[in-house]
Amino acid sequence: MTASTEPAPAGSPSGPDIATLVQEDRVDISLYTDPELFELEMDRIFNRTWVWVAHESEIPNAGDFRTSMVGRQPVIVTRDRRGGINVLLNRCRHRGASLCEAPRGNANGFTCPYHAWSYALDGKLRGIPYPDGYEDVLEKKDFPLHRLKVDSYAGMIFASFNPDVEPLADFLGPARHWMDLFMKQGAGFPVKVQGEHKFRFNGNWKIQLENTTDGYHFPIVHRSWMSSVDSETAEMLSFMTDEKAVTHSLGNGHSVMVMVPEHVDLDEDDGTEQLQGRFGHIVEELSRDYEPAQVRRIVRSMHGAGFNLNLFPNVAMSMAFFRVLRPLSATETEIRHMALGLDGGPEIVNRERLRIHEHFQGPFGFGSPDDSEAWDRVQRGAAAGPGVPIMVNRGLSREQDDSKGRVAHATDETGMREAYAMWKAMMTDVR
Repeated sequence: MTASTEPAPAGSPSGPDIATLVQEDRVDISLYTDPELFELEMDRIFNRTWVWVAHESEIPNAGDFRTSMVGRQPVIVTRDRRGGINVLLNRCRHRGASLCEAPRGNANGFTCPYHAWSYALDGKLRGIPYPDGYEDVLEKKDFPLHRLKVDSYAGMIFASFNPDVEPLADFLGPARHWMDLFMKQGAGFPVKVQGEHKFRFNGNWKIQLENTTDGYHFPIVHRSWMSSVDSETAEMLSFMTDEKAVTHSLGNGHSVMVMVPEHVDLDEDDGTEQLQGRFGHIVEELSRDYEPAQVRRIVRSMHGAGFNLNLFPNVAMSMAFFRVLRPLSATETEIRHMALGLDGGPEIVNRERLRIHEHFQGPFGFGSPDDSEAWDRVQRGAAAGPGVPIMVNRGLSREQDDSKGRVAHATDETGMREAYAMWKAMMTDVR
């Protein structure tokens, strides 16, 4: 296929049809800059589809909660006394004050700090101070917290404001297979969130959405990280010319980029892969309590899965961490990086996984600062040449169909094309 050389037409919700802003090989720059488009995205995407809100390991016990966001709306994710998971709008039904400001914790319920209306873990209104003023005015059963539709898969909790949203299993589709593979990095233990850090960058949320399955940037943007690690790790992630390093489109905006093909399924091990020398002290300690096969299984999983899985619109399951994006405005985004470990697994392994995470992520890491600088530069460049489109045409001529969807090399922009096809479908209400 020969791509057109004419720029995509500029436009906004009040100008040309939104459908013209996304073409097969390019997208209009207004997708990064237009505040009106951003407001439509909040309504047509974040308020209508499944949005990731938490991992089940963050709320393992009755009364556990964590606060989260669905688009720009704050929510509380709770585990109630019956073990059920609830996602509640973080807004009192009386005068609208936020109920909970703590990022996580354990509680019997939630009480508004303004007038002390109190709610159960499932959102039911259970108490009102001085109720005599509400006689014949209010029935408590009529004023629960707003509950979002909620479902989970592979420990990943999703919520939606849309009561008619398609079943989560249908929305995830083929991505469920990759979610199952991703969780095998627990090496027989459940995967848990060990901690997180967050930061903001001055750019549109879709700039980051593109990044997770963009293998083209990796050896360029992350040169400093590649030069800081041992030769075995650098070689493992030198996938630029590996024919088995591919990107699959998975439908509904989801995509997966395989970087370490031999670690896609961590249960498959022919015994020929040599364990990295840097983990010798871990092998020595684990060997005191575990059989050699389990030691090998744990150590092979230290870097996580051999791929990045992008779940539209807001979460990536990226090798050994979750990356969660939160749109703030057309030109600002918040990112949370969540380190993963083995729930009940050896402490020496979880410590080492944290050190690996910190080496790439965080303000003192070698990866995140370089990524965020690149994202900032894309947004700054968006102010120049408003009629010049963003190109997403790499690998278009070598993209093929297979049983898992469209597939091309890991450096190709197949994942971006999949995400923008979903963006276009949702923004034009054609689903």
